Amino acid sequence: MTTVNKIGFKLKKHSPEILVVAGVIGTVASAVMACKATTKASDILEKAKEDIDTIHKCAANEKFAEEYTPEDVKKDLTIVYIQTGLKLAKLYAPAVALGALSLSSILASNNILRKRNVALAAAYATVDKGFKQYRNRVVERFGEEVDRELKHGIKAKKIEKVIVGEDGKEKKVKETISVVERDSLSDYTFFFDESNPYWEKDGNYNRMFLLAQQQYANDKLRANGYLFLNDVLDDLGIPRTKAGQIVGW
Repeated sequence: MTTVNKIGFKLKKHSPEILVVAGVIGTVASAVMACKATTKASDILEKAKEDIDTIHKCAANEKFAEEYTPEDVKKDLTIVYIQTGLKLAKLYAPAVALGALSLSSILASNNILRKRNVALAAAYATVDKGFKQYRNRVVERFGEEVDRELKHGIKAKKIEKVIVGEDGKEKKVKETISVVERDSLSDYTFFFDESNPYWEKDGNYNRMFLLAQQQYANDKLRANGYLFLNDVLDDLGIPRTKAGQIVGW
């Protein structure tokens, strides 16, 4: 029973992918079946044409004018049309049915994903609300500075540096500075500092450069309709990331 439950759980978990694959395969198969049916449909249509021609010839023959009335002609033509339609419907029925099932499979997959996204959004809203409440409690108890340090992974670090005293002699002093732990940063946090090839010691220049790149990125987005994060990183002289290949605007 445990094995059956595990299999059922996995099938349910991957049901959207399974339904999409089944839908795509079914759509292709229905197209192939429709093509094959079309090759056979010519025989049915040819037979119907022969029957219709025969009916019209009989109707035009004066010998059968009394026995083969216009009402009989209409009746026979109706029978031929109905029989031909039924034969064509029977011929294309498997392809149409498979196509309908394939479309239903794809729509069902989309419906499952939509429901999961709704549930995910609700779960995220709950987590986000709880996190904000937690941060508010941190601020109330320890202050905004501690909250900022915890949020950005900032830690105090003691360092030694050499300074020149009033007597002109060098001496070592200890100083506490704030440092950021790279591992605690988001994948979408980047630094524009001395390690960047476009960075200069002039703060105004750096600000103008970043604003210019921002404007350029916005222009590119408006022109192309999309913009990947890695495109922006390239313009800023920052190494590409895996996330930047699929994330953007």
